[in-house]
Amino acid sequence: MAIRLKDIARDLGVSTVTVSKVLRGNSDISEKTRERVLKRMREVNYQPNMLARGLASGRTYTVGLVVPDLVHPFFAEFAKSLSGVLRQSNRALLLASSEEDAEMEQQEIRTLLSRSVDVLLIASCQPRLMNFYELGDERTPFLLVDRNFPYLAAHFVGSDDYQAGRLATKHLIDIGKTRIAHIGGRTMSPSLERMRGYRDMLGEARIESPEKYIVTLERFEETGDTVGYQAMKSLLKLKPRPDAVFCYNDMTAIGAMEAATEAGLRIPEDIAFIGCGNLRYDRYLRMPLSSIDQNSDALGTKAGELAIELANNATLPPKSVLLEPKLVIRQSTTA
Repeated sequence: MAIRLKDIARDLGVSTVTVSKVLRGNSDISEKTRERVLKRMREVNYQPNMLARGLASGRTYTVGLVVPDLVHPFFAEFAKSLSGVLRQSNRALLLASSEEDAEMEQQEIRTLLSRSVDVLLIASCQPRLMNFYELGDERTPFLLVDRNFPYLAAHFVGSDDYQAGRLATKHLIDIGKTRIAHIGGRTMSPSLERMRGYRDMLGEARIESPEKYIVTLERFEETGDTVGYQAMKSLLKLKPRPDAVFCYNDMTAIGAMEAATEAGLRIPEDIAFIGCGNLRYDRYLRMPLSSIDQNSDALGTKAGELAIELANNATLPPKSVLLEPKLVIRQSTTA
Protein backbone atom coordinates (compact mmCIF):
# COMPACT_ATOMS: atom_id res chain seq x y z
CA MET A 1 0.00 0.00 0.00
CA ALA A 2 1.29 3.47 -0.90
CA ILE A 3 2.69 5.58 1.90
CA ARG A 4 0.56 8.64 2.65
CA LEU A 5 1.35 11.99 4.25
CA LYS A 6 -0.68 11.10 7.32
CA ASP A 7 1.36 7.89 7.74
CA ILE A 8 4.58 9.94 7.93
CA ALA A 9 2.91 12.45 10.27
CA ARG A 10 1.76 9.61 12.56
CA ASP A 11 5.23 8.04 12.61
CA LEU A 12 6.85 11.33 13.65
CA GLY A 13 4.11 12.57 15.97
CA VAL A 14 3.48 15.74 13.98
CA SER A 15 0.47 17.07 12.10
CA THR A 16 -0.27 16.31 8.46
CA VAL A 17 -0.16 20.07 7.86
CA THR A 18 3.46 20.14 9.08
CA VAL A 19 4.48 17.37 6.69
CA SER A 20 2.64 19.11 3.86
CA LYS A 21 4.47 22.39 4.59
CA VAL A 22 7.82 20.59 4.40
CA LEU A 23 6.85 19.24 0.98
CA ARG A 24 5.89 22.73 -0.20
CA GLY A 25 9.15 24.21 1.09
CA ASN A 26 7.45 26.62 3.49
CA SER A 27 9.84 28.68 5.59
CA ASP A 28 7.78 28.58 8.83
CA ILE A 29 9.03 25.08 9.70
CA SER A 30 12.09 24.62 11.90
CA GLU A 31 15.17 23.12 10.26
CA LYS A 32 15.15 20.27 12.79
CA THR A 33 11.56 19.32 11.94
CA ARG A 34 12.23 19.66 8.22
CA GLU A 35 15.19 17.26 8.46
CA ARG A 36 13.15 14.73 10.49
CA VAL A 37 10.35 14.76 7.91
CA LEU A 38 12.69 14.51 4.92
CA LYS A 39 14.65 11.71 6.60
CA ARG A 40 11.47 9.71 7.19
CA MET A 41 10.36 10.27 3.60
CA ARG A 42 13.63 8.85 2.37
CA GLU A 43 13.38 5.88 4.73
CA VAL A 44 9.93 4.88 3.45
CA ASN A 45 10.68 5.98 -0.14
CA TYR A 46 7.71 8.36 -0.13
CA GLN A 47 6.77 9.53 -3.63
CA PRO A 48 4.22 12.35 -3.63
CA ASN A 49 1.50 12.20 -6.25
CA MET A 50 2.28 15.50 -7.94
CA LEU A 51 -0.66 15.27 -10.32
CA ALA A 52 -3.10 14.86 -7.43
CA ARG A 53 -1.44 17.68 -5.51
CA GLY A 54 -1.64 19.90 -8.55
CA LEU A 55 -5.32 19.19 -9.12
CA ALA A 56 -6.06 19.90 -5.47
CA SER A 57 -3.96 23.07 -5.19
CA GLY A 58 -4.10 24.50 -8.70
CA ARG A 59 -0.30 24.26 -8.95
CA THR A 60 2.00 22.19 -11.11
CA TYR A 61 5.02 22.17 -8.75
CA THR A 62 7.22 23.16 -11.66
CA VAL A 63 9.54 26.15 -12.14
CA GLY A 64 10.55 27.38 -15.59
CA LEU A 65 14.00 28.78 -16.42
CA VAL A 66 14.93 30.53 -19.66
CA VAL A 67 18.64 31.26 -20.21
CA PRO A 68 20.62 32.53 -23.21
CA ASP A 69 22.76 29.39 -23.50
CA LEU A 70 22.27 26.09 -21.67
CA VAL A 71 25.80 24.83 -22.35
CA HIS A 72 27.53 27.97 -21.04
CA PRO A 73 29.26 26.92 -17.79
CA PHE A 74 27.86 29.83 -15.77
CA PHE A 75 24.23 29.08 -16.62
CA ALA A 76 24.78 25.31 -16.35
CA GLU A 77 26.18 25.68 -12.82
CA PHE A 78 23.41 28.11 -11.91
CA ALA A 79 20.74 25.68 -13.15
CA LYS A 80 22.31 22.76 -11.28
CA SER A 81 22.28 24.67 -7.98
CA LEU A 82 18.75 25.96 -8.60
CA SER A 83 17.49 22.45 -9.35
CA GLY A 84 19.01 21.15 -6.12
CA VAL A 85 17.04 23.67 -4.04
CA LEU A 86 13.79 22.97 -5.89
CA ARG A 87 14.27 19.21 -5.51
CA GLN A 88 14.16 19.55 -1.74
CA SER A 89 10.56 20.73 -1.98
CA ASN A 90 9.64 18.20 -4.71
CA ARG A 91 9.52 20.77 -7.47
CA ALA A 92 10.74 20.11 -11.00
CA LEU A 93 12.79 22.49 -13.13
CA LEU A 94 11.87 23.00 -16.79
CA LEU A 95 14.77 24.39 -18.83
CA ALA A 96 14.73 26.37 -22.06
CA SER A 97 17.42 28.15 -24.08
CA SER A 98 16.86 31.32 -26.10
CA GLU A 99 20.20 30.95 -27.90
CA GLU A 100 20.65 34.73 -27.49
CA ASP A 101 17.67 35.31 -29.80
CA ALA A 102 14.93 37.66 -28.54
CA GLU A 103 12.15 36.10 -30.64
CA MET A 104 13.11 32.59 -29.56
CA GLU A 105 13.15 33.76 -25.94
CA GLN A 106 9.59 35.06 -26.24
CA GLN A 107 8.52 31.75 -27.78
CA GLU A 108 10.14 29.74 -24.95
CA ILE A 109 8.51 31.98 -22.34
CA ARG A 110 5.08 31.42 -23.91
CA THR A 111 5.71 27.67 -23.99
CA LEU A 112 6.59 27.56 -20.29
CA LEU A 113 3.63 29.74 -19.37
CA SER A 114 1.34 27.44 -21.37
CA ARG A 115 2.61 24.56 -19.19
CA SER A 116 1.40 26.51 -16.14
CA VAL A 117 4.73 26.71 -14.33
CA ASP A 118 4.30 28.07 -10.81
CA VAL A 119 7.19 30.53 -11.21
CA LEU A 120 9.17 31.71 -14.24
CA LEU A 121 12.88 32.60 -14.03
CA ILE A 122 14.38 34.60 -16.90
CA ALA A 123 17.95 35.51 -17.83
CA SER A 124 16.80 37.64 -20.72
CA CYS A 125 18.73 38.43 -23.89
CA GLN A 126 16.31 41.21 -24.87
CA PRO A 127 17.55 44.82 -24.86
CA ARG A 128 14.21 45.76 -23.28
CA LEU A 129 12.13 43.05 -21.67
CA MET A 130 8.54 43.93 -22.53
CA ASN A 131 5.29 42.39 -21.36
CA PHE A 132 5.43 38.66 -22.11
CA TYR A 133 2.03 37.65 -20.75
CA GLU A 134 -0.73 36.63 -23.10
CA LEU A 135 -4.31 37.88 -22.70
CA GLY A 136 -6.01 35.88 -19.94
CA ASP A 137 -2.79 34.64 -18.34
CA GLU A 138 -2.95 34.20 -14.60
CA ARG A 139 0.01 36.51 -14.07
CA THR A 140 2.53 33.82 -13.22
CA PRO A 141 5.12 35.34 -10.83
CA PHE A 142 8.50 35.83 -12.46
CA LEU A 143 12.05 36.37 -11.27
CA LEU A 144 14.87 37.99 -13.24
CA VAL A 145 18.27 36.34 -12.86
CA ASP A 146 21.73 37.65 -13.81
CA ARG A 147 20.33 40.34 -16.13
CA ASN A 148 18.29 43.13 -14.58
CA PHE A 149 15.81 45.63 -16.01
CA PRO A 150 15.53 48.43 -13.41
CA TYR A 151 12.45 49.94 -15.07
CA LEU A 152 10.52 46.74 -14.23
CA ALA A 153 9.17 46.33 -10.71
CA ALA A 154 10.45 42.78 -10.62
CA HIS A 155 12.26 40.34 -8.35
CA PHE A 156 15.95 39.99 -9.21
CA VAL A 157 18.84 37.74 -8.19
CA GLY A 158 22.30 38.46 -9.53
CA SER A 159 25.84 39.62 -8.89
CA ASP A 160 26.91 43.18 -8.16
CA ASP A 161 28.29 43.72 -11.66
CA TYR A 162 29.33 47.30 -10.99
CA GLN A 163 31.53 46.11 -8.14
CA ALA A 164 32.87 43.32 -10.38
CA GLY A 165 34.07 45.94 -12.88
CA ARG A 166 35.71 47.95 -10.12
CA LEU A 167 37.45 44.91 -8.59
CA ALA A 168 38.88 43.73 -11.92
CA THR A 169 40.12 47.19 -12.93
CA LYS A 170 41.60 47.98 -9.51
CA HIS A 171 43.57 44.72 -9.61
CA LEU A 172 45.08 45.65 -12.98
CA ILE A 173 45.97 49.10 -11.63
CA ASP A 174 47.50 47.54 -8.50
CA ILE A 175 49.88 45.41 -10.58
CA GLY A 176 51.14 48.52 -12.35
CA LYS A 177 49.15 48.50 -15.60
CA THR A 178 48.26 51.91 -17.04
CA ARG A 179 46.86 51.21 -20.53
CA ILE A 180 43.84 49.15 -19.55
CA ALA A 181 41.42 48.11 -22.28
CA HIS A 182 37.96 46.59 -21.95
CA ILE A 183 36.10 44.09 -24.14
CA GLY A 184 32.42 44.34 -23.21
CA GLY A 185 28.82 44.16 -24.33
CA ARG A 186 26.51 46.82 -25.72
CA THR A 187 23.12 46.29 -24.17
CA MET A 188 22.79 43.75 -21.34
CA SER A 189 22.82 45.06 -17.77
CA PRO A 190 25.82 42.94 -16.60
CA SER A 191 28.02 44.26 -19.41
CA LEU A 192 26.92 47.87 -18.93
CA GLU A 193 27.42 47.73 -15.16
CA ARG A 194 30.85 46.08 -15.46
CA MET A 195 31.89 48.75 -17.93
CA ARG A 196 30.62 51.48 -15.59
CA GLY A 197 32.72 50.02 -12.77
CA TYR A 198 35.74 49.90 -15.10
CA ARG A 199 35.34 53.54 -16.14
CA ASP A 200 34.77 54.81 -12.60
CA MET A 201 37.81 53.00 -11.19
CA LEU A 202 40.06 54.37 -13.94
CA GLY A 203 38.69 57.85 -13.26
CA GLU A 204 39.36 57.58 -9.55
CA ALA A 205 42.94 56.46 -10.30
CA ARG A 206 43.34 59.35 -12.77
CA ILE A 207 44.20 56.93 -15.56
CA GLU A 208 43.18 57.87 -19.08
CA SER A 209 40.69 55.57 -20.78
CA PRO A 210 40.61 56.38 -24.51
CA GLU A 211 37.48 55.22 -26.29
CA LYS A 212 39.67 53.22 -28.69
CA TYR A 213 40.58 50.96 -25.75
CA ILE A 214 36.93 49.91 -25.35
CA VAL A 215 35.51 47.32 -27.75
CA THR A 216 31.81 46.48 -27.42
CA LEU A 217 30.24 43.47 -29.09
CA GLU A 218 27.10 41.30 -29.14
CA ARG A 219 26.36 37.59 -28.46
CA PHE A 220 28.93 36.84 -25.79
CA GLU A 221 27.46 33.68 -24.31
CA GLU A 222 27.55 31.34 -27.31
CA THR A 223 30.57 32.79 -29.10
CA GLY A 224 32.55 34.47 -26.33
CA ASP A 225 35.94 33.00 -27.21
CA THR A 226 35.52 33.87 -30.90
CA VAL A 227 34.46 37.47 -30.30
CA GLY A 228 37.19 37.85 -27.67
CA TYR A 229 39.78 36.67 -30.17
CA GLN A 230 38.57 39.09 -32.86
CA ALA A 231 38.30 42.02 -30.45
CA MET A 232 41.85 41.43 -29.21
CA LYS A 233 43.18 41.37 -32.78
CA SER A 234 41.83 44.90 -33.23
CA LEU A 235 43.22 46.10 -29.88
CA LEU A 236 46.69 44.80 -30.78
CA LYS A 237 46.76 47.15 -33.77
CA LEU A 238 46.59 50.24 -31.52
CA LYS A 239 49.61 52.48 -30.86
CA PRO A 240 50.40 52.19 -28.05
CA ARG A 241 48.71 48.87 -27.51
CA PRO A 242 47.04 48.08 -24.15
CA ASP A 243 49.12 46.48 -21.41
CA ALA A 244 46.05 44.92 -19.74
CA VAL A 245 42.52 43.90 -20.70
CA PHE A 246 39.43 43.45 -18.54
CA CYS A 247 37.11 41.08 -20.40
CA TYR A 248 33.34 40.85 -19.98
CA ASN A 249 33.51 37.13 -19.15
CA ASP A 250 36.01 34.28 -19.00
CA MET A 251 35.22 32.89 -22.45
CA THR A 252 35.99 36.31 -23.93
CA ALA A 253 39.28 36.42 -22.01
CA ILE A 254 40.25 32.96 -23.27
CA GLY A 255 39.83 34.07 -26.89
CA ALA A 256 41.66 37.35 -26.23
CA MET A 257 44.63 35.55 -24.62
CA GLU A 258 44.86 33.27 -27.65
CA ALA A 259 45.18 36.30 -29.94
CA ALA A 260 47.87 37.83 -27.72
CA THR A 261 49.82 34.56 -27.60
CA GLU A 262 49.68 34.25 -31.40
CA ALA A 263 51.13 37.77 -31.62
CA GLY A 264 54.15 36.63 -29.59
CA LEU A 265 53.25 38.61 -26.45
CA ARG A 266 54.04 37.40 -22.96
CA ILE A 267 51.19 37.09 -20.46
CA PRO A 268 51.16 38.91 -18.06
CA GLU A 269 54.50 40.72 -18.60
CA ASP A 270 53.53 42.36 -21.91
CA ILE A 271 49.79 42.24 -21.43
CA ALA A 272 47.65 41.01 -18.50
CA PHE A 273 44.13 39.58 -18.69
CA ILE A 274 41.27 39.25 -16.24
CA GLY A 275 37.82 37.81 -16.90
CA CYS A 276 34.55 37.50 -15.01
CA GLY A 277 32.76 34.32 -13.94
CA ASN A 278 35.57 32.24 -12.44
CA LEU A 279 34.67 29.14 -14.42
CA ARG A 280 35.73 25.81 -12.97
CA TYR A 281 38.39 25.16 -15.58
CA ASP A 282 40.06 28.60 -15.36
CA ARG A 283 42.84 27.22 -13.15
CA TYR A 284 43.62 24.44 -15.64
CA LEU A 285 44.13 26.62 -18.70
CA ARG A 286 47.55 26.79 -20.36
CA MET A 287 47.64 30.27 -18.81
CA PRO A 288 45.48 30.10 -15.64
CA LEU A 289 43.04 32.99 -15.78
CA SER A 290 42.47 35.62 -13.10
CA SER A 291 38.77 36.26 -12.76
CA ILE A 292 35.94 37.78 -10.73
CA ASP A 293 33.98 35.04 -9.00
CA GLN A 294 30.20 35.55 -9.34
CA ASN A 295 29.49 32.50 -7.15
CA SER A 296 27.04 30.85 -9.56
CA ASP A 297 26.22 28.13 -7.00
CA ALA A 298 25.07 30.69 -4.42
CA LEU A 299 23.12 32.57 -7.09
CA GLY A 300 21.25 29.38 -7.97
CA THR A 301 20.52 28.71 -4.30
CA LYS A 302 19.20 32.23 -3.68
CA ALA A 303 17.09 32.10 -6.84
CA GLY A 304 15.64 28.74 -5.79
CA GLU A 305 14.74 29.99 -2.32
CA LEU A 306 13.06 33.08 -3.74
CA ALA A 307 11.23 31.01 -6.38
CA ILE A 308 9.75 28.82 -3.63
CA GLU A 309 8.67 31.93 -1.73
CA LEU A 310 6.94 33.24 -4.86
CA ALA A 311 5.27 29.88 -5.50
CA ASN A 312 3.76 30.09 -2.02
CA ASN A 313 2.99 33.81 -2.15
CA ALA A 314 2.83 35.45 -5.58
CA THR A 315 2.05 38.86 -4.04
CA LEU A 316 5.46 39.34 -2.41
CA PRO A 317 6.75 42.89 -3.02
CA PRO A 318 9.69 43.01 -5.48
CA LYS A 319 12.93 41.88 -3.86
CA SER A 320 16.46 42.37 -5.20
CA VAL A 321 19.26 40.02 -4.11
CA LEU A 322 22.80 41.12 -5.05
CA LEU A 323 25.75 38.88 -4.21
CA GLU A 324 29.17 40.44 -3.69
CA PRO A 325 31.79 39.35 -6.26
CA LYS A 326 35.27 38.19 -5.24
CA LEU A 327 38.66 38.63 -6.93
CA VAL A 328 40.50 35.40 -7.78
CA ILE A 329 44.13 36.00 -8.81
CA ARG A 330 45.99 33.59 -11.11
CA GLN A 331 48.95 33.70 -13.51
CA SER A 332 47.27 35.78 -16.24
CA THR A 333 47.86 38.86 -14.07
CA THR A 334 50.76 37.82 -11.82
CA ALA A 335 53.94 36.35 -13.20
